[in-house]
Amino acid sequence: MTTTDIPTPSASDPLPQAKRDLLPVLLPAILALLMLPLVGSFSSWMTLTVASLAMGMMIFIMASGLTLVFGLMDVLNFGHGAFIAVGAYVATLVLLPLAAMSGADSLLTNLAVLVPAVLAAMAVSGALGVVVERVLILPVYGQHLKQILMTTGGLIVAEQALYALWGPQIIPLPLPTSLRGSFIIGDIAIAKYRLLVMLVGLVVFAGIQLTLNRTKIGLLIRAGVENREMVEALGYHVKRLFLGVFMVGSALAGLGGVMWALYREQVHASMGNELTVLIFIVVIIGGLGSVGGCFIGALLVAMVANYGGFLVPKLALVSNILLMVAILMWRPRGLYAVTSR
Repeated sequence: MTTTDIPTPSASDPLPQAKRDLLPVLLPAILALLMLPLVGSFSSWMTLTVASLAMGMMIFIMASGLTLVFGLMDVLNFGHGAFIAVGAYVATLVLLPLAAMSGADSLLTNLAVLVPAVLAAMAVSGALGVVVERVLILPVYGQHLKQILMTTGGLIVAEQALYALWGPQIIPLPLPTSLRGSFIIGDIAIAKYRLLVMLVGLVVFAGIQLTLNRTKIGLLIRAGVENREMVEALGYHVKRLFLGVFMVGSALAGLGGVMWALYREQVHASMGNELTVLIFIVVIIGGLGSVGGCFIGALLVAMVANYGGFLVPKLALVSNILLMVAILMWRPRGLYAVTSR
């Protein structure tokens, strides 16, 4: 074959499309179908599956901020759990004094309390993220070891501050009355709160994807990651863009903290520290910096935990580690690797 035989592309030819890797997207569905004969009862399988999806959405909301911060800013934030705990505590400051409204048997009344609590948690967590980025992160950009030390220290300080302000006791945080109970469909019980969590998780996922891929802000952020000097030469402040990313990631952690606290119906100072390892497992499984991979990883972690706890309770405590090992043996850089770091 000579060079004259090679077709010359023209301006009207469509651009080549990257090959889509759909196998990771299908993994949650494949896992769910494989578990159906093992669980035996369709109603039990359906209940476990819905519970897994809801739990996965909560984990994704908390982990999405961390994967954004690493993928776009190359920052290893081991203090991410502090924003989760702070968000949960801020929500208690709104919900507990208004317990009468939260206990009313009216969806609108309950939402009138819940929505301000969520907004307050996100606002305070986001503001705390601005302080952390300016004080702890800014001096150590590009230095991963120092980032780990600084953010881990920040997590310890935040946890001790919460102990000092609220004490070591567990604070009950009951669900609003209208979100209690389940919808009964035949032999299947679907908790109302889990449906709300799934809706919120899907909205967060869609919002992140649309912002990064369909808006000018997302374009500038991605361009700043690839070529910071060029973006700054065009007159844009990359530092401010990255500060905004860190603030949004912190606010999402606060939102996740509220959802998780209502799911567990309790708040305590060490909850962020307890969730940090789980969140890092999800981010590693998904591929460092991949929002889509983080979403799938969160679903897989929740499904393995729920199915494993039902079928083999003794393996439930190590199910997340086993899943991570299996995924990394298959794909050493995670499900959707977007960085070689």
